[in-house]
Amino acid sequence: MKKTIFIFSALVVAILILFQLSKYRIIAGDSSTETIIAIIAVIFFIIGVIINKRVLYNKISPTQKINHKKIKALGLSNREYEVLCQIAMGLSNKEIAEKLFVSESTIKTHVSNVFAKLNAKRRTQAIQIAKELEIITI
Repeated sequence: MKKTIFIFSALVVAILILFQLSKYRIIAGDSSTETIIAIIAVIFFIIGVIINKRVLYNKISPTQKINHKKIKALGLSNREYEVLCQIAMGLSNKEIAEKLFVSESTIKTHVSNVFAKLNAKRRTQAIQIAKELEIITI
């Protein structure tokens, strides 16, 4: 948090310095207003690109591995696991049925089997348990 405050404080100081320099350049008559504005815009564009790259690289986390042994130990079939992954994506039973080309009642059966095998009562609880067991990555 302190680092972020320091960076933004430094940016504000840099802005003030640039404005003072541009004011001096205009008074001295050395350059036009458009040139100064263009230079300031380019500098802030470069600063924005640098900050954006740092933020993006900080948020990339190592990929989580799926524990296939745990899936087999729970007794989840391939279709039940597929349904669990679709639940984790936030799809409804109807949407899952359309995506997997089966009936909605078949999906309801798979969902209830997943709940029973994970010892869950709700979709959110099933997703939470699956994440803790490292069988889904979402």
